[in-house]
Amino acid sequence: MDHTAHQHHHAHHDSGVSWRTAAQATLHCLTGCAIGEVLGMVIGTAAGLHNAATVVVSIALAFVFGYALTMRGVLRAGLPARQAFRVALAADTVSIAVMEVIDNTVVLGVPGAMDAGLGQFLFWASLALSLAMAFVLTTPVNRWMIGRGRGHAVVHAYH
Repeated sequence: MDHTAHQHHHAHHDSGVSWRTAAQATLHCLTGCAIGEVLGMVIGTAAGLHNAATVVVSIALAFVFGYALTMRGVLRAGLPARQAFRVALAADTVSIAVMEVIDNTVVLGVPGAMDAGLGQFLFWASLALSLAMAFVLTTPVNRWMIGRGRGHAVVHAYH
């Protein structure tokens, strides 16, 4: 395919990616991120970890759970574990990274949120707000990536 045809293909393909498809991919990714993020915040807060350590635990767990959810689906499709892990890396790394930057920035930016206890409304409200904002701001990123055959587009070959 020559370069002009290749550009036309990408332009046509990108415009064909619906916001619904992008939102579904983002929601899938957000599910794993949210499990890890919430678990990390709960562990860090309950253990009395410093804010930086709590954020690190949350980010690590967000990646673990995000990749695990994608791997679960592609493993069911019959891929070997090593290849399933590569698919998860290709499908979710950018999306999870963007979500983590957004949601941790929001939680850190809400005065008192990181110091609020697990029984306080501020803790849960800031976490919910951060995940909602991560969803809204990551959906266009996922739409752009899917339109270029990247991100969650990689997973669809195995469903």
